[in-house]
Amino acid sequence: MASFAVRIVNYMIRTPLAVTAAILAALSPTKKPASHPAPKASEPPAEVPARASAPVAPVAAKPEPVKEEAPAAEPQHAPVVKAPLPTTAAAPSQITYSQCHVDGPYVAMTFDDGPHGSQTPRLLKMLQQRNIKATFFVVGKCVAQYPELAKQIVAEGHEIANHSWDHPLLSKMAEGSVREQLQKTHDVIKQTTGVTPTLMRPPYGGFTVNQRSWANGTWGYKCILWDVDSLDWQHKTPAKTESIILSNTKAGSIVLVHDIHKTSIDAMEATLDGLAKKGFKFVTVSELIAMNKPGTPAKTKPAKTLAPSAGAAAATSIDELARPAAASIR
Repeated sequence: MASFAVRIVNYMIRTPLAVTAAILAALSPTKKPASHPAPKASEPPAEVPARASAPVAPVAAKPEPVKEEAPAAEPQHAPVVKAPLPTTAAAPSQITYSQCHVDGPYVAMTFDDGPHGSQTPRLLKMLQQRNIKATFFVVGKCVAQYPELAKQIVAEGHEIANHSWDHPLLSKMAEGSVREQLQKTHDVIKQTTGVTPTLMRPPYGGFTVNQRSWANGTWGYKCILWDVDSLDWQHKTPAKTESIILSNTKAGSIVLVHDIHKTSIDAMEATLDGLAKKGFKFVTVSELIAMNKPGTPAKTKPAKTLAPSAGAAAATSIDELARPAAASIR
């Protein structure tokens, strides 16, 4: 290799410069010319056909997120105070009854001033034979005297109620005295029969509006008057007692009789049978009140109040009431 290079050098020295340059050019590495010949001036450049491509599905534009706008601040107002809705005041609970408005031929037989040692047992037997229930407004002093009769009244399904201790005219008495009359009778009824009375009937029908409200608030009493007064205590005629009751009784009536008079009890068989033939059905006062039609006020016309005579005011024991000469009390 070295000898070849020496020979080349010697040759170059002796060879003219032009030849030497040609030899060097031939020996030096050169880049190959481009493979595509330059287009002739007279020919236009060849067009390269476009490559077919698959159809491109349009790309849906991505929706821009909707910016939530902050709620507009509400204008500041003074607080609105709503007026209360109009309300209908509840009707006050009825306290006094002299009759009721009912659907059906129902009546209440009531018996005052007992129990009586001989007449009340007669009456209880008549009622039991006819399966009739009644309401007994008892005098406290008589309950104390005849506790077994008071128990029998309750045991046989009748209603027992307060008619004062010894039958005074309560409307003329001070509150303390009225309280004593009703409380003593209330207690003796409860202690004797185990029943707490819920009804009261004032002797002679004499009881003021304030007294009725006060008694209702104290004991829960309904004040029971009547619309059919047999006046048995006055005329003492069995036929008249029967006639008055049969002529005046109607559906919802509260009938007043006394079970301390023999003539009153003598009238009861025909009277009870006559009412039954007319189609009347017998219930207690509380049962009648329970049937009272809502929204229809029962009549509360005060019963006729008769001032007690001196004899009636003095007649406080069952023995005095049984004396033929003694004035009767209602």
